Amino acid sequence: MGVEAVRDAACVAHAAGATRFCMGAAWRAPKDRDVEAVKATGLESCATLGMLGEVHAEALRDAGLDYDNHNLDSPPDFYGDVITTRDYQDRLDTLTRVRNAGVSVCCGGIVGLGESRLQRADLFAELTNLASYPESVPINHLTKVEGIPLANQADLYPLEFVRTIALARITMPLTRVCLSAGRQSIGDEVQALCFVGGANSIFYGDKLLTTANPKGNTDMDFLDRLDLKAGHPMSRD
Repeated sequence: MGVEAVRDAACVAHAAGATRFCMGAAWRAPKDRDVEAVKATGLESCATLGMLGEVHAEALRDAGLDYDNHNLDSPPDFYGDVITTRDYQDRLDTLTRVRNAGVSVCCGGIVGLGESRLQRADLFAELTNLASYPESVPINHLTKVEGIPLANQADLYPLEFVRTIALARITMPLTRVCLSAGRQSIGDEVQALCFVGGANSIFYGDKLLTTANPKGNTDMDFLDRLDLKAGHPMSRD
């Protein structure tokens, strides 16, 4: 995307009440001018870029990046069952480099992969035992895309997802607990319970990297029905 397209998308998000704008890039980071264009709108800037080296993390910080999104995805003892392209330690090392560079951390995981309740608890144990728990924790519900190995995975009981949200809120009281991928599959009623359970953020926009997300006007209508309003991030101070 060109910088004008990035700026236009950021302006639309800002007008809708978003407080942070996340950019995804394949194999390379957004250019400095992309980060600068987002920050010029008054939004926090975020990027999801995969593994980062120390120099790369510092370069992003110098460009003005506020957040780096890098999920653990699952607990350590379940990770090898679903991911083989990276080691768990690779992810932990990236989070350490991001934190050491002075960039805030956005890190969560995916539920509904076939993990046990105890394994979901272990994921949050990993997050809370980082040097400092993430400022933002996106919780993704498995999106079963046709053709992927987990396409036929049994559905997670909806209240288990709500309990997962509550666990994130209890263990990380000052984080932004974010409903992320899979919101379309859990329905409005379960999402409403998630807000009661402690979620206070959503990923807003028509697409999440490769899968669809509720349309912007659908989300705004839903939030209006719940009498929820877009606001500013909580302070960690």
